Amino acid sequence: MKEYRPHEIEPKWQKVWEERGVFTTPQYSDKPKYYALVMFPYPSGTLHVGHVKNYVIGDIVARYKRMQGYNVLHPFGYDAFGLPAENAAIANKIHPKKWTFDNINTIRGQIKKLGISYDWSREVITCTEDYYKWTQWIFLKLYEAGLAYKKPGAVNWCPSCQTVLANEQVKDGKCERCGTPVTMKHLEQWYFKITDYAEKLLEGLDRLEGWPEHVKTMQRNWIGKSTGAEIDFPVEGTDKKIRIFTTRPDTIYGVTFMAVAPESPLVLELVTEDKKAEVEAFLAKVALEDRFKRTSLEAKKEGVFLGRYAINPLTGERIPIYVANYILYEYGTGAIMAVPAHDQRDHDFAKAYNLPIRQVIKPYEGEWNVEEKAYEDEGIMVNSGPFNGLNSKDGIEAVIKFLEEKGIGKRSVQYKLRDWLISRQRYWGAPIPVVYCQKCGIVPVPEDELPVRLPEDVEFLPTGQSPLMLSEEFKATKCPKCGGPAQREVETMDTFVDSSWYFLRYVNPRLDDKPFDTKDVNYWLPVDQYIGGVEHAVLHLLYSRFITKVLHDLGYVGFDEPFENLFTQGMIYKDGWKMSKSKGNVVSPDDMVEKFGADTLRMYILFMAPPEKDAEWNDAGIEGVHRFLRRLWNNYYRILELLKSGQVEDRELNKEERQLRRKLHAMIKKIKEDIEGGFKFNTAIAGLMEFNNQLSDYLESSNSFHAGLLNEIAEKVALILSPFAPHMAEEMWHDLGKQTLIVEEKWPDYDPSALIEEEITMVVQVNGKVRGKIVVPAEAAEEEIKSEALKNVEKLIAGKSVEKVVYVPRKLVNIVVK
Repeated sequence: MKEYRPHEIEPKWQKVWEERGVFTTPQYSDKPKYYALVMFPYPSGTLHVGHVKNYVIGDIVARYKRMQGYNVLHPFGYDAFGLPAENAAIANKIHPKKWTFDNINTIRGQIKKLGISYDWSREVITCTEDYYKWTQWIFLKLYEAGLAYKKPGAVNWCPSCQTVLANEQVKDGKCERCGTPVTMKHLEQWYFKITDYAEKLLEGLDRLEGWPEHVKTMQRNWIGKSTGAEIDFPVEGTDKKIRIFTTRPDTIYGVTFMAVAPESPLVLELVTEDKKAEVEAFLAKVALEDRFKRTSLEAKKEGVFLGRYAINPLTGERIPIYVANYILYEYGTGAIMAVPAHDQRDHDFAKAYNLPIRQVIKPYEGEWNVEEKAYEDEGIMVNSGPFNGLNSKDGIEAVIKFLEEKGIGKRSVQYKLRDWLISRQRYWGAPIPVVYCQKCGIVPVPEDELPVRLPEDVEFLPTGQSPLMLSEEFKATKCPKCGGPAQREVETMDTFVDSSWYFLRYVNPRLDDKPFDTKDVNYWLPVDQYIGGVEHAVLHLLYSRFITKVLHDLGYVGFDEPFENLFTQGMIYKDGWKMSKSKGNVVSPDDMVEKFGADTLRMYILFMAPPEKDAEWNDAGIEGVHRFLRRLWNNYYRILELLKSGQVEDRELNKEERQLRRKLHAMIKKIKEDIEGGFKFNTAIAGLMEFNNQLSDYLESSNSFHAGLLNEIAEKVALILSPFAPHMAEEMWHDLGKQTLIVEEKWPDYDPSALIEEEITMVVQVNGKVRGKIVVPAEAAEEEIKSEALKNVEKLIAGKSVEKVVYVPRKLVNIVVK
């Protein structure tokens, strides 16, 4: 019998698929379209099996949809700019471009060995000029629309990566890339005005029915919509006002101090001369602290009096103004009205600095000692002038109305979301396409002069300033407006700008006069199924949604959400840890393919756990899947031998064969339901294993074999196997004598009539305890089944009185005796 040799059949069929271009997608087709997309990788090293899980899941979906008759777009590319590639290049003392392309070549080879059905003719690499030219074009479109701007301000700074970070790239006060604690710096930087789209981004989430709820919740929380009031507090003795935002204007009568964030420009504007030295020392101390830890509930609350007072606009009371470490500049207005009786952090600060604590809300029932702890719930307004006696909810509305009537405040909606900081002081990124002219100011580079090319002969070690500063050849240019001398912007764009639109470029990857054709992207987009890690729930997915909405509003695309359905796969762990080179627990897909073959690796990755769950790698597990594939192969080629040798008969199916055919069609039905009902690939493979066991029993125990059944099994099993183990299935299909490629065949239908059971097995209980089983005709009447059950246990109940017989259709009969 033919031996299973994956190392021979896998390269053979990969070559055939490539030569025949079976995965090359026509731009238009009579078939319905299906865009299956996986998140593309950073090519900062080789792949491990944790990365591969994403691509295998995507491939099952793409292959299954092709077999269902769809014109499937399944492309691949590389998120090739950015810090991961640059840091790795620096560590290995090699230019980022060479390091990146060497890794791309390695990763491409790794993926091709797995038989992933990508349309390689659409490959996209974000660091190539023909791609980042259009990233720069997108920047210009946002600039023209007033959505790209430059401003000075306090920014997140990673001392290790020597670059600024967007808020989204700071995790628990640390750099998302390297884990170094983040500090603050004051720099002039470029931003995208994502805050203009906060409400649209929120509203859009309600329409994304195909997204996991936890991902939508993460985005809602990040956008952080709050409804309340903006109130201006005049600063005594000046013409300045401190504008605050509060969700609890009902507590305004309880304000006993104001607090300003250390990063706020207001601090140095308001501090009096006699307090300046103390305040500057405090600011220097706070600048070294983790901003996110210092603002936690548990952190020690510290501050310094600025020497000035604000005036409560409702009471006229003088209120001391402090700079406080627990206020974040990014949230609200960077300043608060502090109500220590009803906010615990304000309470802690007031206790530390002996400030008054004034209760203005009391519980609906009972009393509360606000000197001991802040009361933060709803209640009845007290000590609040004309608003006394109102409940909190009504009080909020009444105070806002009063503020608006007096012109000292207004109803307001605020978002935690801050504008997207895109400037990076690093080399390996798309240059920002503007120039600085002494006469004309900031001037965008004309579209016909794109791309602004990234020079290759630049020292790119991180210094805290952009390496492009060191290239006079790059910096020096002419102003596009007046023709006079000018300097190019030397900072590069955040890599998340590159990945915010790549799914559009896949549609027209070789177009050189525009980033994409509107008609084509309107045909293919939104993506029907997007697959990737949940770690991108905020960063990449939020930015991609923003850029898509901007392009929609500017008339370039006809849809405003890029991804209709989203699936987030779990991670693969080894030895209890996420795979990483530093921990030495990486499993190489190359090693697994070399040892077991690509089909085994694909099947094991899918079988080890539900795909949305994390899973622990187990060497014994992949060996078990390999044994299963060998048993399936041996059964299949035993069938082919029987068919070729003529040891088969044309006759009616016997009872065992009818049961086997029922199992075959039940498996086809279940696998279809498992794939379409949430990507339950592990249970789909389990169903295939179960069928193979029954097939083994038939082949080993029977003396005669049914020709039609064996042919049907051989055809259907190969087709069912095709998305999961495509090389094995292709070989089986070929050896069955088929002239077509199985990847171009139709997904098999199940026969409903085959699923009708002839017999059913029922449990027999006596007084609730299982005492036996009976096999009865599926159409047997209730009384007939009860009678059979009584016969089954007649010795056990001999001499006892049968009180009643409980019948549960198709499940059990319980005989109650005394």
